[in-house]
Amino acid sequence: MEVSPQVPPKERYHAAMVLSGAGDALGYRNQRWEYCTSGPQIHQELQEMGGLGKVRAILPDWPVSDDTVLHLATAEALATGTSQLHPGEPEGYHIPFNPNATGCGAAMRSMCIGLRYPHPSDLSTLIQVSIESGRMTHHHPTGYLGALASALFTSYAVQGLPLERWGVGLLKTLPLALDYIQGAAAEKDPNVGAWGYFQEKWEWYLSERGLADGQGPAQFPPAYSPADRDVIYKTFSLDGWAGRSGHDAPMIAYDALLGAGDKWDELCSRAMFHGGDSDSTGVIAACCWGLIHGFKGVPEGNHAELEYRDRMIAADSLYHLAWGQMPL
Repeated sequence: MEVSPQVPPKERYHAAMVLSGAGDALGYRNQRWEYCTSGPQIHQELQEMGGLGKVRAILPDWPVSDDTVLHLATAEALATGTSQLHPGEPEGYHIPFNPNATGCGAAMRSMCIGLRYPHPSDLSTLIQVSIESGRMTHHHPTGYLGALASALFTSYAVQGLPLERWGVGLLKTLPLALDYIQGAAAEKDPNVGAWGYFQEKWEWYLSERGLADGQGPAQFPPAYSPADRDVIYKTFSLDGWAGRSGHDAPMIAYDALLGAGDKWDELCSRAMFHGGDSDSTGVIAACCWGLIHGFKGVPEGNHAELEYRDRMIAADSLYHLAWGQMPL
């Protein structure tokens, strides 16, 4: 998948933030679909509404969830100077290691870190900022490495790196992240002890998709309907709730991007309309998709009147910080 040359860079940033919110609102459906355990039921209800093109994502029926609220808060913090804190320095915003902090809450708010630090030369900073922002709330590798994955994938989308190489890129980045953790002196031993699961699960997933060497195309199961995906997505999970954890929220988003191509409706079907944590997987997938394709093929009703849309457009500031250009 290549970045569309017709989409201006700033518009790609706009689309990333806005469609991320749209993916959240669609997957959430005011809690109705976030907690629905049946992808086929969601697809049936969508068809009864007239299909995706008929959805007008507007209050009160289609609010964004906490995923977008926290993503916006992170983006605004990055744009207003909080990113100039020095990750890894003693205490400050340290919380204790938590063996249960494996959830996707850090992953679903960290895409904007990749918008702020998109260049290969920014990798060290991206690692530090994503890990430290992640473990402010999720001090467990399975939780905060999800933040690294979301930020890294977003940076790859900005760079135009082929999708098939993203997963291997993540695996190659994990040793650098471990080096950082071992040097940051914040409860090193329990972090190192809990490190293996995230990496092992991603190695397993890439093997399943035939992407262990970073070469495509991705290999999907011959049967991959909404009902099939409900079953298969659970095999990605830590506890049977697909997309609930830091490793599998970006994993499902990545899986959806690999399978959707340039089709927004297919992305939504795979990333937003399934029987797991559908708003969290949707918010990640749609951000990356917007960076690649802009708003092309997205029904205007899905995003034009979205809650907080004006704040999403403020991604301009991240664009200018990342690329060294002053606002027009």
